[in-house]
Amino acid sequence: MYNLLKIKCINMLKSVAEIEDIMAYVYVVEDNKNISEIESFALKNAGHTVAECASGKEFHKLMRDRIPDMILLDVMLPDEDGLEILRKIRQTPETRRVPVIMVTAKTTELDKVKGLDLGADDYITKPFGIMELISRVKALLRRTGSSDEEKLIGIGSLFIDDEKRVAYVDDKPVELTYKEYELLKYLALNRGIVLTRDNIMDRIWSTDYEGVPARRC
Repeated sequence: MYNLLKIKCINMLKSVAEIEDIMAYVYVVEDNKNISEIESFALKNAGHTVAECASGKEFHKLMRDRIPDMILLDVMLPDEDGLEILRKIRQTPETRRVPVIMVTAKTTELDKVKGLDLGADDYITKPFGIMELISRVKALLRRTGSSDEEKLIGIGSLFIDDEKRVAYVDDKPVELTYKEYELLKYLALNRGIVLTRDNIMDRIWSTDYEGVPARRC
């Protein structure tokens, strides 16, 4: 059964070979061995580097060694709740911007809201399709600018060189404040996606509507 899933995964990934252009270092935090292997196999075949762990203890050890480009985090782990791990990630300055996709068998709206309120970037409910997983990973990497290709962003007459932190319109540099630049880059990376005011305020200003620093529970 597992081998059949691997073969199906390979065939699916061949149809989206362009995904290999975006490579990231991903932690898969999942205590179910079969699910962990399928996630890892799919990610590796999409061009990513993967490290697996099955508990909160193993995950924290990995984080001390290296901070990844993305985390796939199961909610129900044997020694520590995934939401508590997410809380720690978002409360730590070095890791608070690492993209996190929550993976869980819980399907209620409340469960999803809890994860999103704590700072999860996306949510995948088990069982999920391989194509859905890879597409969500690719989209999140594009939105958060974790891939090298997003260091240079071009949209029409607009060109952004993120390494130099300079924006150009018609090949002429535009004077921008720090926040103006961050906002422009964020909108450019999310082109074609409708962003809420909450998304923008949290990402760029980390404040709520009243201008008070946002609290992360």
